[in-house]
Amino acid sequence: MPVLLFELRDNVAHLTLNRPEAANAINYELAAALEEASTRCLEDPNVRAVVLTGAGRLFCGGGDLKSFAAQPEAELPAHLRKLTMLLHTAIQRFARMNAPLVIAVNGNAGGAGLSLALIGDIVLAGESSRFTVAYTRIGLTPDGSSSYYLPRIVGLKRASELMLTNRAFTAQEAHAMGIVSRVVPDAELLGEADKIAGELAQGPTLAYGGVKRLLYASLNNPLYEQMDLETEIIAGLSHTADAREGIAAFLGKRAARFSNR
Repeated sequence: MPVLLFELRDNVAHLTLNRPEAANAINYELAAALEEASTRCLEDPNVRAVVLTGAGRLFCGGGDLKSFAAQPEAELPAHLRKLTMLLHTAIQRFARMNAPLVIAVNGNAGGAGLSLALIGDIVLAGESSRFTVAYTRIGLTPDGSSSYYLPRIVGLKRASELMLTNRAFTAQEAHAMGIVSRVVPDAELLGEADKIAGELAQGPTLAYGGVKRLLYASLNNPLYEQMDLETEIIAGLSHTADAREGIAAFLGKRAARFSNR
């Protein structure tokens, strides 16, 4: 069985971490599969929204410690460098793609699983889900972009507390901290994620990409640079067929039909 399932339906790419017997833990093969899938999501204009979830009871338990332990001691650092390079490349591409990324956290998300939850543009969690940072529990430090996202979402002091203590927290706590966009009943999780992604896939994909660029840039830009970027992006989008369609539809009091052009 493939370690990552990829299915494109109605312009929505459905990605499923598919190592349920290993808590969907990330080994080299899964990191490589995520990197390959991220390239397709970035490059394929037919992909206009992405849903990422996990097979089985758990979203992702983190890195595959059994595969780490199987490496000869002298080779483990190189193994981790190669694995994280693939994972980090995938995360960068998910951030850069125009298509919005919807994360559906089913069950627990720990370590790199929490990192994957953090990268979503919209993050849904089942009501029974639990989260933990986990890395220092095994004498390691965070990867998968969590040291970038977590302090920006929850604040530096709270991120420090979560990373140092590794305490588990509930989906409701994750929502209160801003990690999760919405908590839904477990049985409704995938249906709700598919519904949101389906609606996004019919929307102005190029504009969504512009929104993502603006939000990421705003984390570091001074005001004048951010407003310059706003001007650049809105002016650039005004050349697109989607912008012309959106304006015409609004003035014509009808639903817009966006084509990702």
